[in-house]
Amino acid sequence: MDALAGLLEGPRARGAFMIRACFEPPWSLRIEDRAPLTVMLMIRGESWITPDRGEPVLLRAGDLAIARGPDPYTCADDPATPPIAVILPGQECTYPDGRSMRGHMDLGVRTWGQRLDGSMVMLIGTYPVQGEVSGRLLDALPPVLTLTSDVWECPLTPLLMEEIVRDEPGQEVVLDRLLDLLVIAALRAWFSRPEAEAPAWYRALADPVVGRVLRLVQDDPAHPWTVASLATKAGVSRAALARRFSELVGEPPMTYLTGWRLALAADRLRDTGDTLEAIARQVGYGSAFALSSAFKRVYGVSPQEHRTRAARPAVGVAF
Repeated sequence: MDALAGLLEGPRARGAFMIRACFEPPWSLRIEDRAPLTVMLMIRGESWITPDRGEPVLLRAGDLAIARGPDPYTCADDPATPPIAVILPGQECTYPDGRSMRGHMDLGVRTWGQRLDGSMVMLIGTYPVQGEVSGRLLDALPPVLTLTSDVWECPLTPLLMEEIVRDEPGQEVVLDRLLDLLVIAALRAWFSRPEAEAPAWYRALADPVVGRVLRLVQDDPAHPWTVASLATKAGVSRAALARRFSELVGEPPMTYLTGWRLALAADRLRDTGDTLEAIARQVGYGSAFALSSAFKRVYGVSPQEHRTRAARPAVGVAF
């Protein structure tokens, strides 16, 4: 697994929310849905994205923004325009005074807003649930990142525009995969930019010693690694590895390994039907009991509780 593949492995949409928004100024939407990740692709017109903590960002046609939750933000024709709607968890939509807007702005299949010929058209894709490995990805992102059309060109825009308004069997799966591809393409472009602030462990992959250790751990988490065995593989002493690893990554090698193993276990609990015993072996724990104890200590819930919560269906859209 190369470094970027490991970082981007997180986006795996399941019944993700996707919609085409069409508005005519003045308009403003207050987003309080607490979604971990939302992608906004401008098709026509302009939009300001204003996080509660940070400066407003202007999007023009062809630009893309990714908002990292759960902090709220506002999308508007102008930062000064007051909201006409509030988007809450489960994509419930209300007027600013709390009254439901259910169905009041429906414009057709996965299309919402004021008018189909509005001067602003934006495609929006939202991941409603955060996976544990993708937590490392979210930690690597700013509250709002943008890619302008002069630094990248989205190859998926025509296909997304065509597929988002289709209403055919299996359409949600098609849109889920397209959203994943859009996010991965955008993040790959973002991490190649000089302004991207990658996490410490990602930057440390460039180090000849620590980078080798990180790749060993990421590629084979089930191996019974010790600081001594990792140091031998890296060709340095235990003390040198421990010191250099902590300096570059921000935590000791075994602490990083534990976090990586538990993150992988959390993903497998959510995404597979494997037994806890099987998952324990896959991520480097000697027994289901050992994994369960470590998991509860770090996440505050048992593996079974985590699996049950992840299996709960998402709240329905209430536009």
